[in-house]
Amino acid sequence: MLHDDVDLVLRNVRPWGGDPSDVLVAGDRIAAVVPTGSSAPEGAAVVDGYGHLALPGLVNAHAHVDKSWWGRPWESYGGEAGTQGRIAHERARRDALGIPGVDVATRVLREGLRTGTTRVRTHVDVDLGVGLRGIHAVRAAAEALDDAVEVAIVAFPQDGVLRRPGVLDLLRQAALAGAEHIGGLDPSLIDRDPVGQLDGLFAIAADTGCGIDLHLHEPAELGAFAFDLVLDRVERDGIAPGKVNIAHGFGIVDVEPVRRRDLLARMAGLGVTMTTVAPVRMRQLPLHEFDAAGVRFGLGTDGIRDLWSPYGDGDLLGIAWQYARAGGVVRDEDLLRVVELASRDGGAFVTDEVHDLVAGARADVVLVDAENPMDALVRRVPRSLVVAGGQVFDPVALEQHPWE
Repeated sequence: MLHDDVDLVLRNVRPWGGDPSDVLVAGDRIAAVVPTGSSAPEGAAVVDGYGHLALPGLVNAHAHVDKSWWGRPWESYGGEAGTQGRIAHERARRDALGIPGVDVATRVLREGLRTGTTRVRTHVDVDLGVGLRGIHAVRAAAEALDDAVEVAIVAFPQDGVLRRPGVLDLLRQAALAGAEHIGGLDPSLIDRDPVGQLDGLFAIAADTGCGIDLHLHEPAELGAFAFDLVLDRVERDGIAPGKVNIAHGFGIVDVEPVRRRDLLARMAGLGVTMTTVAPVRMRQLPLHEFDAAGVRFGLGTDGIRDLWSPYGDGDLLGIAWQYARAGGVVRDEDLLRVVELASRDGGAFVTDEVHDLVAGARADVVLVDAENPMDALVRRVPRSLVVAGGQVFDPVALEQHPWE
């Protein structure tokens, strides 16, 4: 088959650890994956992959790229602990750090790209202080990187939905302006009105067609109660599968196994998804239970060097490692499954299209000098080359010290 439109040949790579292959790229799409050594179309650039493992671009399904101090001098941890304390401290310090800002978001997206992340779902603060400025900054940051990183935005009311009059109107404006999702936060503990908060969010979703992505830190039965309220509304409103996501969802690992089984079965039936940042001091979402139930979940970095925590480096493969290690994942098929969640299967949190090393997919390829996906995961092998939307990036050239 002729591929006259091919302008890039990624030579001698091993997709998912398989046979040596050449990935032919036309524009921002994979045109074909063929046995290595095939003749390159005239005029196409040829990049030697040296037999390295090739994976689809990594997908950060839960980020906060609008509010980091990555690239600025060290910021000492201040303020009070807990959700309320961190919210107050962030509001007091963000202006001094230029948050939100195009440069802030660009640095975070660039660091993710360096480590192989080509798609991001990011929560962006929307409140009475910043309005929609954060959303504009993140869109501009993606453009500054020539849209190498595909971004989906969640308009996120970090300071609450109902307790700050006017926030619901801002979320509606964000959805009408193109934000793919709107968010919410701990409807019982933050707004103290779970029915009111969720009714308000679902009304905006019904009117605008946007998705909903909720931060839910509430524990045990309080958290499970919030799950029930969300599922009731998804069922009532006939929300399409994949349009509603619950982030963190700590309550689902706190409840008894039978209660969790029933919640997962209902989530699967309604197409409600979850995302986790694999918190190190907490139980992980149980891989086998989620897969057996058919509930899709993705992995994310959460914040990266922000006013909530000095930790985080933007490496999604590191989060996958953290999830696997903390969850006791050791068998090959399970380690491979975690890599799939971090790449191929995570794509659905940003786009409706196929995200894999196949013809027709966006040309997002990460090369790793590793034997197989399991080896790449457990060793957190540095990325040797990143192709994002057909653009070739050298991770060394993208490297930036956190304080520069």
